[in-house]
Amino acid sequence: MTTQRSISIATMIVAATGVLWGLYWLPVRALDTLGLPGAWGTVAITFAATLLLAPFAVARRRDLAVTPLPALLAIATGGAAFALYSMSLVYGRVAIVILLYFLTPVWSTLIGRYVMGWSATPLRIAAILLGLAGLGIMLGADGTLPRPQGIGEWMALVAGLLWSIGTTGMRTTSTLAPGPSAFVFAAGAALTALVLAPVLAPLPSGFGDLRAGAVALATGALWWGLSIAALMWATLRLEPARVGILLMTEVLVGALSAALLAGEHLSGLEIAGGALVLAAGILEVWPTRKREA
Repeated sequence: MTTQRSISIATMIVAATGVLWGLYWLPVRALDTLGLPGAWGTVAITFAATLLLAPFAVARRRDLAVTPLPALLAIATGGAAFALYSMSLVYGRVAIVILLYFLTPVWSTLIGRYVMGWSATPLRIAAILLGLAGLGIMLGADGTLPRPQGIGEWMALVAGLLWSIGTTGMRTTSTLAPGPSAFVFAAGAALTALVLAPVLAPLPSGFGDLRAGAVALATGALWWGLSIAALMWATLRLEPARVGILLMTEVLVGALSAALLAGEHLSGLEIAGGALVLAAGILEVWPTRKREA
């Protein structure tokens, strides 16, 4: 497969993953109503995913054994980010949570520039400023100080930062195949969720509910198994900032589905701030596309 062809396929995979994850809030909130409140639904989903992906880890155990620890930690950090994001969808409004998470191009560019020493074009610097301006407008839309409101928004903001750290680490250190990568990713998410869940809500009784088990298993297989394995493959072939941009399909799908199905609507200022965040993403990826043309 040629490099350009693999980049094209990776681009389509990441965009499709964004669409799928734009609907992820549906099973997460379904588990909340089926007796697994708060973060416990994420515990069930991520542990189901870890079990389903375990055969890939066993089959490639030698690869896992020789993979450098920084690479494994980078993948697990990505899983921790997704676990925080998953939990935040229960505690916050879907559209705001997604937009806070998708400040990843800002964090990725800052990490690339000041930690990795990668170059930053004027357009990417403008993207950072635009993204931060959008963040301020969005969070201050109700006339209060522009800061996250509630545990859900804080988790989403931290999740975006962790995802940027994880994808940067994956790009620079990991050559692990998608199957075992997805296992490490899910295991990192499961551990994160298990540590935080007891802090956020008491141990529920819903773990014995067959419906909850079926939803958790299906969600773990589709979202955390198949889509994450594909995303791991694609992430190794694209710049971290581009991954963040392409996943922004999730913003549109998530906001629209939450408005239609959950009655969650954004105010005018929140929409304006969100538009600036998305515009920052466009500016961020534009120089990359220009170089490849």
